[in-house]
Amino acid sequence: MKNTLQALLWVGIFAAAMAFLESAVVVYLRAVYYPEGFVFPLKMMDPGIMVTEIVREAATMVMLITVAVIAGKNAVSRFAIFIYAFAIWDIFYYIYLVLLLGWPSSMMTWDLLFLIPVTWVGPVLAPVINSLTMILLAVLILNYRTKNEVFRVSSFEWFLLILGSLVVIFAYTRPYMQYMLARYSFSELLHFSGNQALTDYAAAFVPLKFNWILFSAGQVLFFWSIGNMVRRMWDKKA
Repeated sequence: MKNTLQALLWVGIFAAAMAFLESAVVVYLRAVYYPEGFVFPLKMMDPGIMVTEIVREAATMVMLITVAVIAGKNAVSRFAIFIYAFAIWDIFYYIYLVLLLGWPSSMMTWDLLFLIPVTWVGPVLAPVINSLTMILLAVLILNYRTKNEVFRVSSFEWFLLILGSLVVIFAYTRPYMQYMLARYSFSELLHFSGNQALTDYAAAFVPLKFNWILFSAGQVLFFWSIGNMVRRMWDKKA
């Protein structure tokens, strides 16, 4: 148990420090593109900076995966450490932005979450809820692994987690895709390069409504998986 707590402590410190680097980049970008404060629609970035941003997002995921591989002993514990690190990083990212920029003004403020493979948006509250759920799941898995080294996440629990993730991702990407598909087809979106009209239309995107019902359905699937996990371990102890 002591080793698990030490791992969580050091991974948490790493993720929190990494979150400051992420928030610092946002501070610089907003100073250049949003000197009066971040609002939608998004400002058009230089193509080189846009590519750099996308690669930076990918590099962030590589860093989180790497620390999970180093700290974990097997696939299950590595998964738990990854989602734990991701959650700590995400929560501290917003904490630092509040301290540095006084943003967001509320938990319902819209934020640009990711650019891969399409634009993800949502109120700040949504990713914070996801992050708290990930911390709960990670701690449970690592706790069960400490007490029972043969503990595994069942196929049904994996199914619920994956399905829940897909539903939540759809909730984040739906506003942008709904906006784009109102004027362009999937085929046109896949071949957007060089289409200035499409680029200008995408740049005018302003999210208006977040589908909380869809998001909540994903969260229900997560908690279903967590509940099933807890029930299995309880039955084994009985």
